[in-house]
Amino acid sequence: MSAEAIQAFKNLENEDFRILQVIEAAMTKHEYVPKEVIIKYSKFNEEEATFRLEKLHKFRLIRQTRQPYLGYTLNYAGYDCLAINAFVKAGILEAFGKPLGVGKEADVYDALTPTGERIAIKFHRLGRISFRQTRRKRGWTTEDTHWLLRSRKAAEKEYEALTFVYPKGVAVPKPISQNRHAIAMSAIEGAELAQLREIPNPKKVLMEILRNIRKAYLKAGVIHADLSEYNIILKPDNHILIIDWPQHVTKDHPNAQQLLKRDVENIIAFFKRKHLLPNANPEEAFAYVTGKGEKPTIS
Repeated sequence: MSAEAIQAFKNLENEDFRILQVIEAAMTKHEYVPKEVIIKYSKFNEEEATFRLEKLHKFRLIRQTRQPYLGYTLNYAGYDCLAINAFVKAGILEAFGKPLGVGKEADVYDALTPTGERIAIKFHRLGRISFRQTRRKRGWTTEDTHWLLRSRKAAEKEYEALTFVYPKGVAVPKPISQNRHAIAMSAIEGAELAQLREIPNPKKVLMEILRNIRKAYLKAGVIHADLSEYNIILKPDNHILIIDWPQHVTKDHPNAQQLLKRDVENIIAFFKRKHLLPNANPEEAFAYVTGKGEKPTIS
């Protein structure tokens, strides 16, 4: 979907963004925004508005309905274009590179800043799973069921977590900026633990993961709450990066201990399952990350 947005973006003018913004704002009240509303708030005459709407529709940035009235709604590519435009205007983004990962709930792209620095742009995509499931998993209210709002909330929450843990020295991408459902962060290089056929020096890798869980918890008061081998990256230098923080909770969350324990158990279970460290002990590891025990003996 973002590939569509990236292509379309090059052909858009300020007037097109104006129309997209009007539709975005009116989507809080309408599933499909009536054409008259778009004309009124864009302050374009009917001819100009029609031309812009047809162009955006052709680029598949908006969807159209003709029943019971002529109306338009954004799709993800249109929302992507609004976020991309904000990053470009802020001097954060110059060009996109290859997709780094297309997941159930997000797409991540390699990108460049105007100064040629490599960064990553992540677009949250919560419409891909059912409303009910998202609401249950993330504890958001019924008012937030629109994919656009839910995806923006996920990005805000993840960005917030990164701004808490990054300054405390936790191995996460550096947060650069957030707009709508998108986050700009430092480059992500390497592969998920889940994708690796072998992990060099697994004991060292596991210890580094536990040290970072401990640092996030004790220094920043933050728990990842969805940690697994799918969101730990092993970089080319064999150090780790912990990604995907939209479900984080803080220390004072009623289920904080339970969620932290589950994070630790997931990671230990992965290393055991891969027959890398058959004697790793989740209780010892949990005591260590909460600051109540010594560094665990891992073998």
